[in-house]
Amino acid sequence: MTRILLLENPHASADEVFERYGVEVVRISGSLETKELIETLQGFDMLGIRSKTNVTREVIDACPQLASIGAYCIGTNQIDLEAAADHGIAVFNAPYSNTRSVVELAIGELISLVRQIPSKNAALHQGIWEKTADGSHEVRGKTLGIIGYGSIGSQLSVVAEALGMKVIFHDIAERLALGNAAPVSLDELLQRADVVSLHIDGRGSNTGYFDAEKFAKLKDGAVILNLARGHVMDLDALREAVTSGKVAGAAVDVFPTEPLANGDPFSSSLIGLNNVILTPHIGGSTLEAQESIGQFVAMKMMNYWRKGSTDMSVNIPNISASPTAESLHRVVWFHWNTPGALADVNSLFAEHRVNVTFQSLATSGEYGYMVTDTAAGIPPEILDRLEHAKAHIRLRLLTRE
Repeated sequence: MTRILLLENPHASADEVFERYGVEVVRISGSLETKELIETLQGFDMLGIRSKTNVTREVIDACPQLASIGAYCIGTNQIDLEAAADHGIAVFNAPYSNTRSVVELAIGELISLVRQIPSKNAALHQGIWEKTADGSHEVRGKTLGIIGYGSIGSQLSVVAEALGMKVIFHDIAERLALGNAAPVSLDELLQRADVVSLHIDGRGSNTGYFDAEKFAKLKDGAVILNLARGHVMDLDALREAVTSGKVAGAAVDVFPTEPLANGDPFSSSLIGLNNVILTPHIGGSTLEAQESIGQFVAMKMMNYWRKGSTDMSVNIPNISASPTAESLHRVVWFHWNTPGALADVNSLFAEHRVNVTFQSLATSGEYGYMVTDTAAGIPPEILDRLEHAKAHIRLRLLTRE
């Protein structure tokens, strides 16, 4: 029986998808460290995680039986994607399912900070009445600077503009500006923006990206948000900028080191600052987003398991193919991208007089992925030859239900 291990409590909508196709679901509420993860994964065909479980090359090398890994979140930097590809393990994530949830949190936080809600809330909880307009502003007419104009940054741009904000953005890639948003240099963004929101990815080179030097370039009294990745911002530099008055307020949803489970202790140099909003990595944690993510990632994993579809895989060349009416048997072959691979496969099928009803090949970098359908049974000799080919990484034979 096909089995999947789900860690960190993805939404139950994922279970519904897997159980519909007869997959046994085993859940563990928290994340697992490397050694325990390796031991637990023995006997499982698939793995589902969220953001806290690190799937390293050590884990993948020890669990080559895995067919796919699902990241029930946006980021995949917690997974060694190259190691997974080296074993023909497809990785899927949900790049858009919780975009709106993150955007709404960012909007709520920037309004709260510009209105100085955190400090007023803290004062009332201490029994102090402070009714004043000093330092409180409307967001209308203010300039929002977005660093990272991907799916979240661009949607934030649209919503912020609807509130009457001026939007400028900076990205290392060419991005199509939405609405009246304008691309600018990083220095210009830091100097002009009343509110800066970080939405860059978690690649290693982004560690410490927003450091003391960038804080120094900020417009005096600016507000800053980090709902991206914990390690991209220097929190000690942020504390200094807040306590010195350079930054009027901040919101941080992600941290360099985060507790593994609910109830675990949390520490940060930002604790105790009344004009800093701290949230426990909940940017995408709405019931609507989590339900959507659960369904989306589970279906991608099942389409790969049952049909060999790699559509939207983040580490394997993408092929989205449904069997034709004549197709009864499907060979999916993950291999090193070498010249002549397609010709060799077709020659092999012709040699055994097996007619191909559908075929598709996709390559990306050093990897290639091929789907070949037939109406007749596939002789074991073909499979054996492919598995012993120099370019071979992984082979699966699928039979149409």
